[in-house]
Amino acid sequence: MSLREIKPGNRGYLYVNSHPAGCAAVVDRMWQQTPDPAPAGDGPGPVALVIGSSAGYGLAATLVGLRTHRMRGLGIAFEAPETARRTAGAGWYRTARTAELAAEAGADFTFLNGDAFSDGVKEEAADLLAARFGKVDLLIHSIAAPRRTDPLTGEVHHSVIKPLGTDYRAKTLVFEDDAPRIGELHLPAADEAERAATVQVMGGADWQLWIDALQSRDLLADGFRTVALSYVGSDITAPVYRAGTIGAAKQHLEDTARALDARLGGAGHAHTVVAGAAVTQASTAIPSIALYTSILHRVTADTWQTPVDQAATLWSRLTGATALGLDDQGRVRLDDWEMNPEVQAAVRTAWDRADTDTVTALADTDWFRDQVGRLYGWHVPGIDYETPADTTVPWPDRAGPRVTTHSS
Repeated sequence: MSLREIKPGNRGYLYVNSHPAGCAAVVDRMWQQTPDPAPAGDGPGPVALVIGSSAGYGLAATLVGLRTHRMRGLGIAFEAPETARRTAGAGWYRTARTAELAAEAGADFTFLNGDAFSDGVKEEAADLLAARFGKVDLLIHSIAAPRRTDPLTGEVHHSVIKPLGTDYRAKTLVFEDDAPRIGELHLPAADEAERAATVQVMGGADWQLWIDALQSRDLLADGFRTVALSYVGSDITAPVYRAGTIGAAKQHLEDTARALDARLGGAGHAHTVVAGAAVTQASTAIPSIALYTSILHRVTADTWQTPVDQAATLWSRLTGATALGLDDQGRVRLDDWEMNPEVQAAVRTAWDRADTDTVTALADTDWFRDQVGRLYGWHVPGIDYETPADTTVPWPDRAGPRVTTHSS
């Protein structure tokens, strides 16, 4: 046990310390939001591999899969352990609590900490799946990363968040001494090398390599499905997102989905999933998203969809309980609540009017600030932040009951 008095130590939307009890409480709340367990049926739940299981939509999909659908299998995340200077990463603490909840629910699910882009982690995951679970029914790919080492060439690619073609100038939400104000953002246009590097990091290359790795080991079950998380978003944020370097990467991801779906040839299916807006560690790095999301939350009110809400819908579609809901580009759409024309018109009106004097009336700025803090275990109701916290939390033990039969 290592008791520490810890402080957030944040710089803008980035926190250098995480609070273990706060992170665990966030996971508990998400777990409670998931739908009740489905009827047990005749056998165990599907075998799933969730790549990016410690944060955002990957974490939400993991929790819904475990509690509602009796999912078995493996979650992969890349999280920093505790050091003498800093706590462990928030995803480390979230994963530890997720593993505890999975064990309490009787789920046979384990977690691997490592760089999912690497050949070594792919091999280790395949070994574990083959030995313990058998063939995989579902692979969820949900990774947002600043860099990727190409395992074929060894080259390190760095992603950038920039517009393409022309510079980007827009409003942005900043906090000074916890008080929100509207700032001005200027981003220069990316060059071709930056665009290509971002596609290498955030596009479909790694997703395809994961399918290759599992297929080479005969680990794809009959009826195998795989999905990767994507986003479209509003015309307001399009210049820096969908029409920017990240958008180029998302287009590559969607092209990869169609290629994989054709390759699986009816024995399986691959789709991208267009999720709605959310406050995640990845999204807070995108300029203008903070203001847009704060306004969107105020506009949507009771129709706002959390990542857990959207993950529950996704699981319902993937299991066949409801229609898959593909658009004309073959993408699963979960963002209808955000992209409703009336919602987008109201967001645009508020966006155009927003300045430092009006922003708190037009946008849920306090909500947004608290949501960012909760990504790291801060601003969580019921947590005593004045008491020293036990920051030494072990990564979940992989030991557990072995499953010798497969449901497919």
